[in-house]
Amino acid sequence: MSNSHQAQNKQLSKNFNEIEFACKCCGQVIISNELVIKLQKLRDLIGKPIHINSGYRCPKNNKEVGGVTNSQHVLGTATDITISGLTSKQIAKYAEQIGFGGIGIYQDFIHVDVRSNKARWNG
Repeated sequence: MSNSHQAQNKQLSKNFNEIEFACKCCGQVIISNELVIKLQKLRDLIGKPIHINSGYRCPKNNKEVGGVTNSQHVLGTATDITISGLTSKQIAKYAEQIGFGGIGIYQDFIHVDVRSNKARWNG
């Protein structure tokens, strides 16, 4: 993983582009290769597009959206996603099969991350 940089129109995998993961306030990005690999595996398993609601968050943006100080988003190891036609619980079951470290189920999206330990929660 490297320092943040301005997101570019760069293909990271078959279905994901760096710009999708950019911070909403400043366009900066840090993105874990492992996160992209697991998201692509999830996309391939489900066979439907994954919408990235929130990827990397700079510390300022993370604070503004109420994220915890040590958020995986600030590290570039997390994303909040939705998949059309699937509930959060359904997506979480698929994410479990892929082996994401963190899975948080919220009403309108799920959080997935690649932390080394297993963490599960309902938002």
